[in-house]
Amino acid sequence: MDYYKEIFKRKSFHFFKERESISERELADLNEFMKGLVPLNPQIKTEIRIVREEETTCKRGGEYCILFFSEEKGEYLRNVGYIGEQVDLYLASKNIGALWYGIGKTEEKIEGLSFVIMISIAKMPEDKFRKDMFKAKRKPLSETWSGDTLGVGEIVRFTPSACNTQPWVAENIGDKLLIYRYKKPGKRGIMPADKVRYYNKIDMGIYLFMLEVCLKHENISFERELFEDNTDDSVEKTLIASYKIVR
Repeated sequence: MDYYKEIFKRKSFHFFKERESISERELADLNEFMKGLVPLNPQIKTEIRIVREEETTCKRGGEYCILFFSEEKGEYLRNVGYIGEQVDLYLASKNIGALWYGIGKTEEKIEGLSFVIMISIAKMPEDKFRKDMFKAKRKPLSETWSGDTLGVGEIVRFTPSACNTQPWVAENIGDKLLIYRYKKPGKRGIMPADKVRYYNKIDMGIYLFMLEVCLKHENISFERELFEDNTDDSVEKTLIASYKIVR
């Protein structure tokens, strides 16, 4: 599918109003699509389940919630963000509204895996989706990207993130793009202090997928190298990925 096109359409539905019903065919298509998700790390076991929203603590008017489970090893949070954004953009292509809901709880259990996060979903009229992405509130490009933008920096800055924290910085040093998780000491918005790193690590996976979609759209080939994210919140910039631009 054309993920790039859906970047301009998707939006976060904080509440679902005027929702329609997701058909059995649409649910079946969604489940089939999710069988082909591409992870950052295929060695980390993950599983996704779809349940009725009322079976969770999410109360945003959605019809269903997509639950992401994972082994707790390596950069599993980043991995979930990466595969979850594939789902997010697919949903937009089907006029299914989505909300990454970080504080939701579920009684659903999968042996050997931990619940990570959920996305609440509902079928929405097409005119409820974003019409002008550039009106969305985001940090200025100068705060999130340095060096040549390659035609992608202007778009990837619209990546969704928890509480719109936008915890990323990209540096183009000529032959490489260096991607950092950014955390300004003392700044956390409305998130609980002990949850900032958790959600921002998921955000970084979302950002990496969006970045790669944009690079591919510009026909820019790359070789990706990933790094472990082990720093604490006293460190402003943590290198998490390097993209060698192949010319």
